[in-house]
Amino acid sequence: MNNSVISEGKTTQEAIENGLKQLKVSKDKVDIKVLENENKKSFFSILTPRVVKVELILKENVKVEKNDKKIEKREEKPKKEYDHNIEDIEKAKDIIEKFLNDWLKKIDESIQYSIKIEDYSINIDIKGESSGLLIGYRGETLNALQTILSTIANRNFKDRIRIVLDIENYRSKREKILEELAEKIARTVLKNGKSITLEPMTAYERKIIHSKLQDNDKIETYSIGEGDNRRIVIDRKK
Repeated sequence: MNNSVISEGKTTQEAIENGLKQLKVSKDKVDIKVLENENKKSFFSILTPRVVKVELILKENVKVEKNDKKIEKREEKPKKEYDHNIEDIEKAKDIIEKFLNDWLKKIDESIQYSIKIEDYSINIDIKGESSGLLIGYRGETLNALQTILSTIANRNFKDRIRIVLDIENYRSKREKILEELAEKIARTVLKNGKSITLEPMTAYERKIIHSKLQDNDKIETYSIGEGDNRRIVIDRKK
């Protein structure tokens, strides 16, 4: 049983309410600690929504309802891609190039990018001394920028063209970190015999954790929470 949760929201109140829903208790049953408040701003914050983060800690002798396990076998399936006319993909590539040329010129002209078409997807790689600022906390700014590029590129096409953005090889580095984390947490769970709930992650990141541990016959993984507060629980198989 978890005695605390870290939850997020657009406002402090929303973050608290999200945490209370996860614990299934009323506000008077918890102590609240604000980790990131509403006044916090970051570089390029225009690309990613402001997030308030709070920790809710159960007061002593408070019991919570047990979460029903929901095995995530289907949730992490990628969105269906469609066959595209190569001309449409080339047009989408031109749209992205124009946007990046104009935008990076305003941000930092030293930041460079490469763009290419692979397997009917458009892959963009950004590099530069200050390009790390475009990654953000746990890749939040990177993911927001990828969403913007995807929206711009697909605006005039019926079928979705897949856009993949990476900055300074962040995605491959993050994948390695998450795989190592999954193995470390699994060992801890087996040693202590208690489940561990990870921090909220994107569907892409949760898929990495699930995939890494799916062949472990002593461990099971499932997800709890909703939306931006969805997180993985690593537990021993019963």
